[in-house]
Order: sequence, then structure tokens, then C-alpha cells
Amino acid sequence: MIKFGVIGSGWIAEEFVKGAALVDGFVFSAMYSRTYEKGKEFADQFGGAPVYTDLEEFAKSDIDAVYIASPNSLHYSQSKLMLENGKHVLCEKPITITPDEFFELSKLADEKNLVYTEAIMMLHLSHTELIKEKLKVLGKISTAHFDFSQLSSKYEALARGENPNIFNPEMKTGCIRDLGIYCFYPAIDFFGEPERIISSAGFVSTGADGYGTAILDYGDKQLTLTYSKIGQDYCGSQIVGDNGTMTFGSVSKLTDVVVHYKDGTSERLVGEIEKHILMSEEARDFCRYILGDKKEYKKANEKIASVLQVMNTVIGQCNII
Repeated sequence: MIKFGVIGSGWIAEEFVKGAALVDGFVFSAMYSRTYEKGKEFADQFGGAPVYTDLEEFAKSDIDAVYIASPNSLHYSQSKLMLENGKHVLCEKPITITPDEFFELSKLADEKNLVYTEAIMMLHLSHTELIKEKLKVLGKISTAHFDFSQLSSKYEALARGENPNIFNPEMKTGCIRDLGIYCFYPAIDFFGEPERIISSAGFVSTGADGYGTAILDYGDKQLTLTYSKIGQDYCGSQIVGDNGTMTFGSVSKLTDVVVHYKDGTSERLVGEIEKHILMSEEARDFCRYILGDKKEYKKANEKIASVLQVMNTVIGQCNII
């Protein structure tokens, strides 16, 4: 049995715990929240695990692992504290703000024989391999467009002059780290690191990036990544080849995936899948890594490093805080 605790009480943490319940031997056993009432409300939904309001005490508890779903600016410090106290760490995206922070904590985890990796769905989805295999039928791929544009529920507060966390540069949030990352993952996973990157970003009143575009040039193909928190996309994403085109209803979940052949026929590869079921796959892989699957763990962290480095280039080009 692997006993895990949770930092963060938002909807994403709820979906993770629901998904984790589908993994045999992975047991929700502790909750950290800044306020006891909020923590208890969360824990009571899933059997009433003990609630901690002191992070140091939580780190010293008898859990084996922790899932971190706190604001981005806290990921590094909280992950480090958990690792220093002998806990395996699965941290929500972005796992760290900079590649150097990731390399530092990966080294710390290795020294302590612990697992430290990112809770990013597409890295762990079982249907990703099917998608990669089907890319071969598209023929010569020349272009692709990955988009994640979703009007933020906090946009109205921003428009009123407020500074919600998701648009607060001090929290290291903004669009590229929240939504854009979901475009970079399939780009890097399917095609590797590009030869050249051209990017730009638009900023909201708080100074956070509200939308952006990155062109990844591979020499023989170009990928365009677009992302926004101040507008809603309805067209989805696509990969275009000379024998066919693959479309994605959701680039973050890699669902509603269809191959459209040049003869006019089509083939559905993946339908819709509930969020907690998708998140159960990252919980499953986390457990596999803890139990000794070091080969897959290493491969996953190499991809994480590549995505962080490419995103860091874009962040630098666009002067994103």
C-alpha cells in the first residue's frame, strides 16, 4: 500500500483523488490546507483523512507520497520540503517555474531514492501510443496547430480591476504556464525539440500573459501553438499531412481524436473520457515509478525537462514574468 497526502483543495485535487481511488493500493491518507475547515470539507468527501494546517507537520506524517496542487509559485518550495522529508512527489503542472529548479529537485530525489515527477495528463495517457502510431498514416506532416484557448472564470474579476491568482504575476501563473503547457507537451512528445522558436505574448492589466503564440520550426515542418485565457476556442487542434489530417477536440486530454483521410473517409481513434479517469493514469504511473519502474520514470522526466526548456525559451522571448 502507498499512502498519499494532498496539498491543495481545488477542483483539480478532487478529480485526482477520485482518479487515485481507481488505482489499487494507492490510498488517500492525509490532507494539508491553510484552514482546517476547508481541509476537512475536502477530506470528508473521500473518507475523512486527517487534516493538517502546519506544512512541516504534514511533511513529517506517515504518508509515503504527496500530490501537490497548490499555486505555481509554491511548487518548488513545497516539493523540496516533501522530498527532504522522504516523500515521493507528484506535482501539478508546471512542476517548477524554471528548468534549473527541476534539475535541482530531480537530483535531490535521486539522492534520496525518491520519485519526483509532474502530474500532466498527456504524459501518462494509455491512448497516446495509439495516436503516435497513427501519425504514420498521415504521410508527410508539414504543419500542425495546437490550441488551448479557454475564457477564464476569473476574467470578469480581472475586468473589474481585481487581481485574481490566475492573473497575478507574483503567483507565477498567467496563460502559458496554465494552458499553453498543454500545447507544448504534444508538440515535444510527438516531434521532439524544434530547431528554432518564434513567439509572442499579449498581457493583461496585471502584467500577466493573457494569450500567446509560439511557432516551433523543425526544418521540414512548422507547429503553431496558440493559447489564451481571455477568449474561448471552438475549433480544436490538428496535425496536417499529405495523406490525411488528425484532429483533436481536446489537446489537453488528447480526446475526441479523429483521422480524416484524403479519400474523404474518417476514423475515430479516441472519444470523450471523464477527467478523473484520465487522471487515474498519472496516479497509476506514479505508483509504478515508486514501485520500481525506473526506465519509464526516467523517460517521463526527460520529456518534462524538454518541455520546460522549450517553454523557458518562449517565456524569455516574450519577457513573461
